[in-house]
Amino acid sequence: MLRHTPRSTPKTMPVNGDLTMSNKIAATAATGVDDIDRALAQLRARFFAHRYYRKLQESFTTLLNHRRADLEIGSQNEAHGIAVIGDSGSGKTTAVRRLFATHPDLQTLQPGVEKAEAVSLSLPSPASVKFVGLACLNVLGYPLRRDRTSAVIWDLVHNNLQLRQTLVLHFDEAQDFYINQNTREMQAMINTLKALTQNPKWPVSIILSGMPQLRDLINMDTQLTRRFTPVHFSKLDPALDALPIMKMVAGYAKTTDLDIAPDLKDKAFIRRLVHAAAGEFGLTVELLLSAVENALRNGKQKLDHTCFVQAFARRSGCMPDFNPFLREDYTSINARLLLLGQIPDDEDPEPKKKGRKR
Repeated sequence: MLRHTPRSTPKTMPVNGDLTMSNKIAATAATGVDDIDRALAQLRARFFAHRYYRKLQESFTTLLNHRRADLEIGSQNEAHGIAVIGDSGSGKTTAVRRLFATHPDLQTLQPGVEKAEAVSLSLPSPASVKFVGLACLNVLGYPLRRDRTSAVIWDLVHNNLQLRQTLVLHFDEAQDFYINQNTREMQAMINTLKALTQNPKWPVSIILSGMPQLRDLINMDTQLTRRFTPVHFSKLDPALDALPIMKMVAGYAKTTDLDIAPDLKDKAFIRRLVHAAAGEFGLTVELLLSAVENALRNGKQKLDHTCFVQAFARRSGCMPDFNPFLREDYTSINARLLLLGQIPDDEDPEPKKKGRKR
């Protein structure tokens, strides 16, 4: 059982470099990191393959196998892509990273290694055609030292993708291709994406991960729509996802030597947990991690309901009446909002959705 001990800084440190056990403990305390922090880091490194991830895995395997088969016979058919779409906190970015890191025989971008079959980058701001091209070159290890036109930049991108034998290019936060962009800029980016998949010398498959606005971008062009397979990280369904979530709660508790309070094994609790996480898988994991930390820091033997009450309160800053783990009619709470009940309603409006320029 992990125990919480107060963090303290030692008054003196050894000068001869010979650390006794007590000195090792003191040196660790000086960094501010304790065994609980390390246990939580191990939990954060774990990955649960939920049903959306398995669909992504299947789509990616098909995409990659088709591209590799084309290469084996010397064919350069147009490549296709995958659109991973979900709200903030759904876990889509983590899923793509996990996919690349664990797929057998896939060479990801690594320092000092020329071959890079899978390359990933987050979109720059603004996500203009030129800036995205420059970001691609930077990631590929070919930064430009002087200004070039968009056409020249993208020619260099194509050349470097071929030189590095890149099969898949992943753009994260791809909704930025659409948000706050005018129609002309969006169409230019659509044409650029199509050019990547249609390059006669070296077509590249594209993975776009982003929020729901990404769907609107893809649907603007029927040719682009035809080339992309959608994988939707939709809201969790307590009826379908209760058992996997229960297993995840049990797994985290077992790893940290915590028992589980009986009421946490009830489907009614899982429904509250899913609502508190706004129905998003990634946010569910974050709340669970926070609850485990609360139990460990408070020296508890069990992971219980109170741990989750505290976890949501810390994340949202809400008053108790707006905590889904306390309120009877919890489904009326918007779990994404901060400081509910702390600010009068007339000063705490729903956040306005951003539109796009035309």
